Amino acid sequence: MMHAHDPADTELTPAYSGRLNRQPTPKHRLPDSESPPTAVYRYIHDELLLDGSSRLNMATFVTTWMEPEAEKLMAESFDKNMIDKDEYPQTAEIERRCVNVVADLFHAPVDGDAIGVSTIGSSEAVMLCGLAMKWKWRERREAAGLPADKPNMVMGSNVQVVWEKFCRYWDVEPRYVPVTETSFVVDPDAVMARVDENTIGVIPILGTTYTGEFEPIEEIHDRVVAHNAEHGLDIPIHVDAASGGFVAPFLHPDLQWDFRLPQVKSINVSGHKYGLTYPGLGFAIWRSKDELPEELIFHVNYLGGDMPTFTLNFSRPGNQIVGQYYNFLRLGREGYTRIMESLRDITLYLSTEIAKIGPFEIVSDGSAIPVMAFKMKGEQPFTVF
Repeated sequence: MMHAHDPADTELTPAYSGRLNRQPTPKHRLPDSESPPTAVYRYIHDELLLDGSSRLNMATFVTTWMEPEAEKLMAESFDKNMIDKDEYPQTAEIERRCVNVVADLFHAPVDGDAIGVSTIGSSEAVMLCGLAMKWKWRERREAAGLPADKPNMVMGSNVQVVWEKFCRYWDVEPRYVPVTETSFVVDPDAVMARVDENTIGVIPILGTTYTGEFEPIEEIHDRVVAHNAEHGLDIPIHVDAASGGFVAPFLHPDLQWDFRLPQVKSINVSGHKYGLTYPGLGFAIWRSKDELPEELIFHVNYLGGDMPTFTLNFSRPGNQIVGQYYNFLRLGREGYTRIMESLRDITLYLSTEIAKIGPFEIVSDGSAIPVMAFKMKGEQPFTVF
């Protein structure tokens, strides 16, 4: 969110004036003097009561509770800057293990050389995967002596806003496939109608933001493969699995959506959604190191050792990756499956019961990921806004 500078010299008066602190607090400038830690804690703590309770937030996909042991481990890792791999080698090792766990869940070829990174969320992961696709497309075009100045990307109009940001920030034409009132996922025919030699990638979604549904990834994949063979192209598929990447392996293990499909070149997933870790954490995984151009990787030696890095950020705490590793060890496949089955059962129950209430119509029932969406029947004189 953007914030404009407010020069108004307004002040806040603590509710406990006279007991903890007598001094008003300036709202938009640094106070002149120190304040007691107890007073500052109570002041900020009480002001944050104006936020909604995160535990009651039913409108987003973000994890709002972790076990006390996980919170303790994360608190012990707040001060570790995980970019300092030489100073914190075991945090780096835990990150490496987590990347390998995710790659294995997504069926990375066992005899291949899949590669990946952890990120602050799927938004950063999307930016990284998008950059890799653009660089690879440009490399292919220049090698063939063709112009590389008009890249485009094909995706549904239901994509999360980060894809719009990517296209605007990196000068890529977005080619949106519209969804309809009767289908909130993309139609493969409409996808292929927008693909051409300048397409850097096709982006199906495993668990859409608005309804939680799976797009027909395998069908889109097969159509792209056939198109590539016919036209001598190598258009890749990137799967946005931000929401569904930690659900499908446990609830839909036979669903073909990941690296089992050979033209799926990269996948992003959010650890802070159904990876069950506090925000922010995500992963970007490429099926092969050849899909990640070396030009995008920076080698940093500030602290002595060679540290290859591919991120949009630099410093960040190691606590999120530690929390994710805790979940992997604590839950395993059995635990994740049990939790996802329970969430699905609850969502299906809610869908069934809400459908019985006269004014409502179910849009998605939670059978893909544990997300349901419903709407009012008929025309209404108002919107949710």
